[in-house]
Amino acid sequence: MTDHRFLRALRREPVDTTPVWIMRQAGRYLPEYRATRERAGSFLALAKTPELACEVTLQPLDRFALDAAILFSDILTIPDAMGLGLHFIEGEGPKFHHPLRSAAAIRKLGVPDPEADLRYVTDAVRLIRRELADRVPLIGFSGSPWTLACYMIEGGGSSNFSRAKALMLDDPATMHHLLDINARAVTAYLTAQAAAGAQTLMVFDSWGGMLSAQSFPEFSQRYLASIASELKSNAATRDIPLILFSKGANVHLEGLADSGCDALAVDWTISLSEARRRVGDRVALQGNLDPATLAANPDAIREQVRITLDSFGEGPGHVFNLGHGITPDIDPDHVAVLVDAVHEFGRT
Repeated sequence: MTDHRFLRALRREPVDTTPVWIMRQAGRYLPEYRATRERAGSFLALAKTPELACEVTLQPLDRFALDAAILFSDILTIPDAMGLGLHFIEGEGPKFHHPLRSAAAIRKLGVPDPEADLRYVTDAVRLIRRELADRVPLIGFSGSPWTLACYMIEGGGSSNFSRAKALMLDDPATMHHLLDINARAVTAYLTAQAAAGAQTLMVFDSWGGMLSAQSFPEFSQRYLASIASELKSNAATRDIPLILFSKGANVHLEGLADSGCDALAVDWTISLSEARRRVGDRVALQGNLDPATLAANPDAIREQVRITLDSFGEGPGHVFNLGHGITPDIDPDHVAVLVDAVHEFGRT
């Protein structure tokens, strides 16, 4: 098996050049993705059909010299498997038919069996690994316990997730019960993805930054650390790199670095030099170009790539990425400029 530069960077080992992949690299900015999505008929049909999920996972790799593939799926597969009824409304995003609106509903939840209730995901992982033929490593992922809880309680997206926060404040015991179930479900789900062939695991704490400085350690970080601890104590997953991404939670970098993960992804509101100073050599860093940079001209993109690489500085332990997902309006040619610039300027 190839010792890929992406995996070496996550282990903070020397690489020939900085590896790069892009959050949401398989997505609506690619015309071939839009064609496959239309053929599928819906986003959920696309995500729940392993052959189509494999197809769109591989599409960006056929265009760009990316150093990793990421499973095409959605962070809300777990609550869907719990019976909440995930669906998507055009222009509004994900919704649940059965949001959690009572402590009784929360107490009825159970941890899904990934190979039974989420078999379409593990089947997709197996198929993608086979089709990749070790070209690049495959990343499996999940939403974080807190982020899943936000959607499960709110019933969809929100600008402030006030229902979730109200439950957290009014009935912390019930919220902790939900977060514990979610943490066990995420651990089982990631373990199953690893067994199916995922070579790196990532947890997206998309709404961790919505929590106050006082609430974050108790209601998000604690459960991220629990997942990391379980994965690292399991012989089947202990050697698989774990990346945590808690968007907007830069004030908690030190605590996140001590959670047991191998790498922290950081958004673009902090410099890599500051992040590196604060976490030391405890973890690798992933990031962190502002996604809007890709709307600029190619020369500007190349310059911002150089600035980002310079901010990380010398030495191993950097995976280049955006500070959040690529947006649908981006010209694919600009992505090629970014990927090539990372490999050019990131040579060691």
